Amino acid sequence: MKIKELRDALNLRVLSEGDTEREISGGYCGDLLSFVMGRCPADSVWVTIMNNVNVLAVASLADAAAVILAEDTEPDEAVLAKARAEGLNLYTSPMTAFELCGRLYDLLA
Repeated sequence: MKIKELRDALNLRVLSEGDTEREISGGYCGDLLSFVMGRCPADSVWVTIMNNVNVLAVASLADAAAVILAEDTEPDEAVLAKARAEGLNLYTSPMTAFELCGRLYDLLA
């Protein structure tokens, strides 16, 4: 599944977009950044409630295809500007992390 297909299927609100043609291989959910760095597989969608600039660095290090901020989490303008400058696929959703992961699993399984 491509990022743009996931975005549309989950009705995600776009905060920043880069390559929406990128293929998604799986998902990862977590808020402990050191765990995400070591465990989030490349090309995965990372679901989190973290909304600071460190999320962008970790997403880049993990080579995540996209980040979804659960529960309508909103980053500040500095984070948004950096995400846009880096071409990161960053989205938000009113769904909880649990709901997002369940839907993501159903779409990718």
